[in-house]
Amino acid sequence: MHCKACELMTESELKEFPYISEVKASLHSNLVEITGDFGNRLPDDIAIELNTVLVKHGYTLFAEGPDERGKKKINWKEFYYAFPITILFVALYIFLQKIGLVNLVNVTKVSYGTAFVVGIIASLSSCMAVVGGLLLSMSASFAKGGDRVKPQILFHLGRIVSFFILGGVIGAIGSAFQLNTVGTFVLGFIVAIVMLILGINLLDVFPWAKKLQPGMPRFLSRHAMEVSKLNHTLTPLLVGVVTFFLPCGFTQSMQIYALSTGSFTTGALTMLAFALGTLPVLGLLSFSSFSIGKSPKAGIFFKTAGLIVILFALFNLINALVVINILPPIFNF
Repeated sequence: MHCKACELMTESELKEFPYISEVKASLHSNLVEITGDFGNRLPDDIAIELNTVLVKHGYTLFAEGPDERGKKKINWKEFYYAFPITILFVALYIFLQKIGLVNLVNVTKVSYGTAFVVGIIASLSSCMAVVGGLLLSMSASFAKGGDRVKPQILFHLGRIVSFFILGGVIGAIGSAFQLNTVGTFVLGFIVAIVMLILGINLLDVFPWAKKLQPGMPRFLSRHAMEVSKLNHTLTPLLVGVVTFFLPCGFTQSMQIYALSTGSFTTGALTMLAFALGTLPVLGLLSFSSFSIGKSPKAGIFFKTAGLIVILFALFNLINALVVINILPPIFNF
């Protein structure tokens, strides 16, 4: 598993089996503990059956013990492609900065361009698997009744509107704290560290980094997942809203930044830009089985995305140090 969202998705899918009474997935140990009435079936046979609901999300359950669980070799050759692509991205970024078309990152704040790009990366990463899983399960439920388009529209509408409003609420709450220079540095530093952890996890070469990834309280995330099980006309709208509270590290890094702005408008527009960045891929997912994780080039993409996110994290870390005058302004494109 890659993140806290993986735990929730695994538990949610396995609980659908009538003979399973309890499921506990652990990102730290990479194990899932299942309690239920399995009769005389062998562990291997049980694993095969349970995988029928997990494999569509990119997960595989093994019956072997901890020493054999899900081990895979790191494909270092993927970095041969990831590094040049990242360099080209940075070159394009600097070029666009110089001609004034975009302003992704500057020394004082995370701009809307940054939030949009992070949204794109988040929508293609393993952290968004839980949102994609919610979307697909909800779509399948309503498709049985012949309603395919309206639920999709309501989901995306609920997601975009809620990110705008709740982002503004977080920003407004931040204004009550009246952050001084030190407070601004602390929140900027936290955003940088969260993004750095996310980037390292996307590289998928350091298993220990998974343990550092933050997440929403489990009870809140579980209730958010349960909303998708409802079958009501407004359910897609509610599912779109609750995605704001699911344990996506990218979302949380933007939420922390929105808090630091101390402004309803800036917080709202930041989260709106992030949500709009996720829209193209989630839109494709709504009407197809699109998934970057199933592509043979997925490893190259994730490593490239990881390197780009790490660069964003370093930019933000430098910006935080500039705020408290430890470093002079470095990036003046």
